[in-house]
Amino acid sequence: MSDLVAGESVITTDLDIFSTCPQSRGMGPLEGASYRAQVVEVAKWSERAGCRGMLIYTDNAVVDPWVVAQLVIENTERLCPLVAVQPLYLHPYAVAKMVTTLGFLYGRQVYLNMVAGGFVNDLEALDDFTEHDERYRRLVEYTTIVSNLVRNEGAYSFSGDFYSVRNLVLRPPVPSELLPPVFVSGSSAAGLAAARALDATAVRYPQRAAEEIAEESTASSIGMRVGIFARASAQEAWQGALARFPVDRRGQITHGLAMSVSDSQWHHQLSTLGEVAYSEEHPYWLGPFENYKTFCPYLVGSYARVGEELHRYITLGFRTFVLDIPQEEEDLRHTMAAFDEALAFRASAHKELGDPQLESKLVASDARRARI
Repeated sequence: MSDLVAGESVITTDLDIFSTCPQSRGMGPLEGASYRAQVVEVAKWSERAGCRGMLIYTDNAVVDPWVVAQLVIENTERLCPLVAVQPLYLHPYAVAKMVTTLGFLYGRQVYLNMVAGGFVNDLEALDDFTEHDERYRRLVEYTTIVSNLVRNEGAYSFSGDFYSVRNLVLRPPVPSELLPPVFVSGSSAAGLAAARALDATAVRYPQRAAEEIAEESTASSIGMRVGIFARASAQEAWQGALARFPVDRRGQITHGLAMSVSDSQWHHQLSTLGEVAYSEEHPYWLGPFENYKTFCPYLVGSYARVGEELHRYITLGFRTFVLDIPQEEEDLRHTMAAFDEALAFRASAHKELGDPQLESKLVASDARRARI
């Protein structure tokens, strides 16, 4: 659960909101100090905004996410790293050992974002030519071992098609309050099946809310990867979003090349959705994705309109939201104002149904919007 914070107002919700850590991609070998400062700064922004945690990427072109996770823990009080885990990089025992070590040293919970794929060139460089659906089968075995190791104090054995362990014991054991929640990234049928098999949160890129179908037994819980650019008015939001993510022909070419070496079914689906003219009526925007500025869709508009769209997603079952990398602290404050609006819509709906539990959030949301 996340605590949305502003001034004296604190709203505890059943939503989990994560920011995303800056990437080291493209930085030179002598820019480590600069990158370290960026990570610490964004982590502190995220904690002040009330985020539950922060996603830390992994692939062949970025620094090790576990080292970054330790940096985040050492510079925050409660922010939980959401560490991307690619089976090609570590044995499952090593992941379990990371989880228990960080918990032992810092008393902090770590979330795991299990990733089956990546850029085809990255996978082939590691001599991995496993087919898409088979990678998810491998991911299920891998995550099963990790989950059982952190939950069992005794010896654990497993024999599968991809991994086997025999009488393996994890020391020190992980306290129950620090057990790692598991996310599975992927929008394909294989990805959703993996999340369901693992009783994990299935995280994917959303379609427009009007085109989403309420999830029925696809996974124990669902989440989305989405950027948000919200301001007091639609005009202010779109002016700011277009200034930050202008049309970039070079970026469009790079985007096309990247899609040609990505096996992500959802990235290809996003590329074929087609652009809807941006307006207050259509907050869903693919501009940053199409110009290779980010890999997720954005919701752009006034607090009220973006909040209404978020409420639609929440009604469809989404409870986890992994945001894009914030460029400044104000991004997160504006984003949380949109979530306030979503909670207000939700509280109103509960009030109409005679449920008083969320009504108090209306007052807290109004108080926070007045401060922004």
